[in-house]
This record gives sequence, C-alpha cells and structure tokens, in this order.
Amino acid sequence: MSKSIIVSNISKQYRIGHLKWDTMLRESLVSLFKRPFNRGDTVQETIWALKDVSFDVEEGEILGIIGRNGAGKSTLLKILSKITYPTSGHVTVNGQAASLLEVGTGFHEELTGRENVFLNGSILGMTRSQVQSKLDSIVAFADVGRLIDTPIKRYSSGMRLRLGFAVAAHLDPDVLMVDEVLAVGDVGFQKKCLKAMNDLKAGGRTVLFVSHNMAAVENLCSRVIWVDDGRIRQQGNSKDVIQAYMASFAGKQTTGSDLRDFQGRGGIGGIRYSGIEFLGSDRQPLALIRSGDPLVVRLHYEADRRIPNLIVFGFRLFTDLGTLVTDLSTASTGTHIFDLPPGQGYLDVEIDFLNLMPATYSMSLWLHNSSNVIYDVLEHCLNLDVHVSDFYGSGKGITSTNGIMFLPFRWHLDGMHDSGQEETDRVALEAWQ
Repeated sequence: MSKSIIVSNISKQYRIGHLKWDTMLRESLVSLFKRPFNRGDTVQETIWALKDVSFDVEEGEILGIIGRNGAGKSTLLKILSKITYPTSGHVTVNGQAASLLEVGTGFHEELTGRENVFLNGSILGMTRSQVQSKLDSIVAFADVGRLIDTPIKRYSSGMRLRLGFAVAAHLDPDVLMVDEVLAVGDVGFQKKCLKAMNDLKAGGRTVLFVSHNMAAVENLCSRVIWVDDGRIRQQGNSKDVIQAYMASFAGKQTTGSDLRDFQGRGGIGGIRYSGIEFLGSDRQPLALIRSGDPLVVRLHYEADRRIPNLIVFGFRLFTDLGTLVTDLSTASTGTHIFDLPPGQGYLDVEIDFLNLMPATYSMSLWLHNSSNVIYDVLEHCLNLDVHVSDFYGSGKGITSTNGIMFLPFRWHLDGMHDSGQEETDRVALEAWQ
C-alpha cells in the first residue's frame, strides 16, 4: 500500500517578542527621535512548537492525533495543510487535500452559504458543475436548509462548522484533515461526521483526526500518535496509546486542587478557573469519595474584567480510556449567569447521589459564553478517585466487577410461593434521593 503522507523530521520555530520600555522620560524622547516608528526595543524569544516529528500515513488510513492543549497538534495540521511551513524538515502529501482546522476556515464573511460552497469547491480544484451536482447533499448534511442563501457572517459557530465539514467531506479529497470537528454540534451531527470519515476510509481516502474525544478516536482510528511538547511521545495501536496518554494524568489531587498554574489550558482568558474542591453535603472537604454518597463540586474562578455575556460553566468526567461519562453544565439546568463582575468567586454543583462505579475518572473543565467563545478550558486537569462503599449494608461493597454503572435497587420477594425468605435488601429510596 502506498504512502499518502510522509513527514520527515519536521520542526517549527516561532519567534515571540515583547517590548523593553525605557524607564526615563529623556531616554524615551531620544528613542522616539531615533526610531520614530518603534515604541521600544523588542526582546526576541523563540519557542519550538514542533521538534523532529516523523511519521507516515498509509492510503485509506484514519490516523488519530491526540495530546494536551498547546502540544503542537494544530501546528502539525497547519503544516500539512500548507497554511504554514516548517522551519526544517520535509512533508509530502500525495493527492488533493482538504482541511477543517477551525470553525469557518476558508469562508468569506460577506458571501452566502451557497456562494461559500462554490468558493471552497473551486479552491479544492472542483469545477462548478461538480460542486453543483453535490450541492443538495452538502446542504442536507450541514442542515442549514433555507439559510443557505444567508451571509455566513450571520451563521452560528455550529452552523459554520457543519457547513465547513460538509463541503470538505463531499468534495472527495484524497486527504481530509479535521481538528476538533466533534467539539461543536449535537449528537446527530457528530454521528454524521463519524460516518462520513468512515465512508472516506472505505473509499481509500486518508483522514487525519485530531480530537480530545478519546472514545471517537479509539472507534475510528486503528493507529494513534500522541504529541507532547512538540514531539511524538508515542505512536501505535490506538488502545495502547490512549491508555498511556490517559495514565499520564494520574497522580493529581482528588480532594481539591489549585488550578491557577495549570499548564496547557486554552481559551482567550478574561475569566479562568482558579481551583476546585470536592465537598460533602455539609460543605466540608471529603477525605474519601465513595459510590452512592452525595458530592458537592466547588468550582473557583477569577475574573480580571467584567464579563457581560451569558457565561456557561461546566465539567466533564472521562474513564481511563477517555470515554465521556457525563457532561455537567449550568446550561443543562437553565442556570443563567449574566454580567459577571471582576474578582474571585465560586459556584457549587450539588450531586445528590454519585452513581459511579469505583474507579479513577479524569476531569476536564470548560468555560464559555452563549456564542461559544471559550474563556477557559483545562483538559484532564485532575483525577477523581471513586472508592468502594457498602451502600446496601450487606458487607459486600459495590465494586467495578458489577459493571460500568451503579444503579441503586432493591428486591421484593412478596410474590415468591412459600419461599420462607425475607426481603434482605430493604434500602429505602430516601437513602439516595
């Protein structure tokens, strides 16, 4: 089987700088006349977004790329898409490539959805008649309906992403590169995306799939690359690499954590998570978190400016293989938080009954507004260790051998004929409601 992508020892260096200000007025005036268009001396620094990265991708393969925020995943896709070029090394991409790296990439704000479909098609080398023949299926996939003739600038971020993915997938590229395409959109759209990528694979096309959704990565990809601090830390069988990646988050505090210095967080800032605590129903710190117990998750935040929009706080729990267990947010309960002033604060999530099996779960935090502008995101920032509890008072604790979900239950033996047995498990519903 021939190679679709060949990456040979690529590195990418960025120069960043900050201004070194003169401290004396006289020095500032002298500098102004010497350098009228400069406001100060620029101190240059360099960072390596990628360093000596090499790998091959076979035709018809779906390759998963995982890693923390800031690890270099998006930079890698931008180099493969020729949006930027490596500082050193060489990349070969055989065939026609299409990429969806950010919501609305390649769209013209003033053009309608229909016009942008034709524009993207022409960029990818398609004729007008070829795009026209697939227009109906693109519109149906994107589910934009009558809004197809509305300017893109009026689309929501979800609508932009749906249309962008629909165009990229339906124009039959030899190589499709997608970055967090499942992060926006409902479950139905996510299923469409997964099916479309599987269809491309079945047709001998190549897909590079960057995602924090480990369950989707494991389901789609036979091989995974783990990028860490600009280098490939591990590559191979998807299950093995995902297990190693999730295990790298082990050892974090479970009774609470200071998040202010967490590395690899994303978002534009303005408001950030500063800490998290796990408390009992009495609002006291828990030394042990057990199945079936009540739990209060206290989320601390710091805002350095007034946030006028509707703000959505939330967190997700994942298994050790990255499968999403639950996603809890203020939006789910219709809890509206508007016009948050600057300063520190916290909010509590009350969980009446923790129906998780004993295991170690990974937690990710996120914070955005109603327009999906992300202020803060911390992927797998700490672990939640759930321990065995003797919920039924039988001396046989609920353990992971009982399955993947803890459902409180009780048996009634009243209908057994002459059993002579008594109901042994009389756990009232009030114990967990």
